[in-house]
Amino acid sequence: MGIKLIKLTKEYEKQLCEMIDEWKRDIEVNHTNHSPYAIFKNDCHDFDYYLQNLEIKKPTKKHVPGSVFFLYDEERDRFLGAVNIRHYLNDELLQSGGHIGDGIRPSERRKGYGTKMVGLALLECKKLGIKKVLMTCDKDNIASAKTIIKNGGVLENEFLNEDGEIEQRYWITLE
Repeated sequence: MGIKLIKLTKEYEKQLCEMIDEWKRDIEVNHTNHSPYAIFKNDCHDFDYYLQNLEIKKPTKKHVPGSVFFLYDEERDRFLGAVNIRHYLNDELLQSGGHIGDGIRPSERRKGYGTKMVGLALLECKKLGIKKVLMTCDKDNIASAKTIIKNGGVLENEFLNEDGEIEQRYWITLE
């Protein structure tokens, strides 16, 4: 199966909007989360603006530089999910959010793609020189916790986040 992480380009506009539209319908109906936030912050139907503003290039007081990749199935010409890699952590990300925000589109969940995507994202983290990767997830998000653990995540602690949910913090050491 030809699955890989790719950067978004104009040639993938249709695949992007199909995935985002499906995901937004699922969020409305099932109240699922929208992670990674980076792919939802702008309207994919204004593609040029979306593409220009997808990644954070320069740090601000609140945001650090990041890279966004899409999990692409070459055989089906379909986006399966997305991952946002933050190049380093600020105080807020060190507490909640971590280096990697990821998500699999609703129709492709429970097929092992999340584990594969995080594994590929960790290779990208290595290229950035990140030696220890922090990933976080809500305690009740069993699928995310399993994905992190399968990729070497070790639970450091749990805490009550600002939404009143228990959040878990995992570290993955890269060699």
